[in-house]
Amino acid sequence: MSAINQSGWRPEMGSGAAGDAPATYTGNKALMLEEPLLFEIGDTARTGVDLPERPKVASRLSGLERNKPIGLPGLSEPEAVRHYTRLSRQNYAIDLGLFPLGSCTMKHNPRLNEKMARLPGFADLHPLTPVDGTQGALAVIHLVAEWLKALTNMPGIAMSPKAGAHGELCGLLAIRAAHEAKGDARKIILVPESAHGTNPATAAFAGYQVKGIPATEDGRVDLEALKAALSPEVAGVMITNPNTCGLFERDMIAICEAVHAIGGYVYCDGANFNAIVGRVRPGDLGVDAMHINLHKTFSTPHGGGGPGSGPVVFSAALAPFAPLPFVEKHDDRYVLVEEETVAEEGHSRAFGRMVAFHGQMGMFTRAAAYMLSHGADGLKQVSEDAVLSANYILRSLEGVMDAPFAGAGPCMHEAIFSDKGFAEGFSTLDVAKGLIDEGFHPMTVYFPLVVHGAMLVEPTETESKAALDQFIGALRSVAERAKAGDAALKAAPMYAPRRRLDETAAARKPVLVWKDPVQAQAAE
Repeated sequence: MSAINQSGWRPEMGSGAAGDAPATYTGNKALMLEEPLLFEIGDTARTGVDLPERPKVASRLSGLERNKPIGLPGLSEPEAVRHYTRLSRQNYAIDLGLFPLGSCTMKHNPRLNEKMARLPGFADLHPLTPVDGTQGALAVIHLVAEWLKALTNMPGIAMSPKAGAHGELCGLLAIRAAHEAKGDARKIILVPESAHGTNPATAAFAGYQVKGIPATEDGRVDLEALKAALSPEVAGVMITNPNTCGLFERDMIAICEAVHAIGGYVYCDGANFNAIVGRVRPGDLGVDAMHINLHKTFSTPHGGGGPGSGPVVFSAALAPFAPLPFVEKHDDRYVLVEEETVAEEGHSRAFGRMVAFHGQMGMFTRAAAYMLSHGADGLKQVSEDAVLSANYILRSLEGVMDAPFAGAGPCMHEAIFSDKGFAEGFSTLDVAKGLIDEGFHPMTVYFPLVVHGAMLVEPTETESKAALDQFIGALRSVAERAKAGDAALKAAPMYAPRRRLDETAAARKPVLVWKDPVQAQAAE
């Protein structure tokens, strides 16, 4: 029997399935409303606002003005509000339930953080405001920077990178600048199989040749293979720790020592810092550069294309090459250093800039509120609870789902499962679609590539035991159906606004532009 979710909804298979229900006149299914496009609601002949006639003035566009109608539909205010409200009800969000995406740390964002980010002095601040008028904002940036340096034991920092991959590029550009300063232009970056997928992409984007390093059977970097790949051509290694298999790299110190011995640098992908914050300082392990996703570890909003923030911390060896600008405190005054000539011992050999200004103020404000409200002891508890939650899920599904690294020791922030044991013809995708019917967003699927049919689950620290138990029950139920060969699972989701789509066609032949059906038919 399927689990009951918090709203009391119990999906039932069989004759009562949504696919067998009689059609409705509106196309709606009870309170799940069938929402048309804006172009299908309004029309271009009317508008929802009453504006005065535009005054006739001389054009300053030198004949470039548009003379044809724009073609946008006109809607009244109720129509516009209802349209977006109905669409919002079809979204899955962390405010609705557990978000189990692995390696994404989709945890709850405290409303206090949002309130602080909306304070007028921060939210309305223009990037060209004189320094004397931005002392409060610079103080917040400096506060977050000092916390990050203390938590990682890294002396240098760049606050301007906008996201994780942007931070990766920042770290690699600093590594390149350090090598070039020695007259030693190197060409190769080593990237283990257990690293995040953006790591090799960023290294290639930066102009490096990427060489992969295999993983051991227990999901960690093969230390001997890495040592064998080291040479004077290797600029450094990009390693994710904890890695994408949800495991801590036990040989991290040995890896750093080996890379340093050949004059290379170690870049650590810090996207999974939430698993070790307050417990492990990457600088103590020998890391030279690491980006930190504020939207993962320090609970600022995640996803939606931005705005993001991915500060990068640097070792003493790379700190002089970190980009501008950065904030310094001179007595009781904060200064935004934007020129190498005044950087002194800080970023005196900066490779340049990553952004036009200082970064995303809203992200810094939210992270500062999160840090101050938790304190050092609270951040330590965050990592402990996140690891506990992941291990609880891992062990609760023993005997039901195959966990390839369950014998490699405790997992960190995420538990990873495979499709081993499913009935013939059943796959990870079927389990993911079945979870939608149970009221959950699916976990990350088919990643990392080192696990066949991978299912990557990261519960984070913000879920209660009751929420974890409900998710475990739902996943157990769907997995057992896949193992038993339940044909109905192949049709899932049954209760979503749309049934299963052809995802390959959707990705390769997306329909992104609305066309007037009448005009489109005439064109044919």
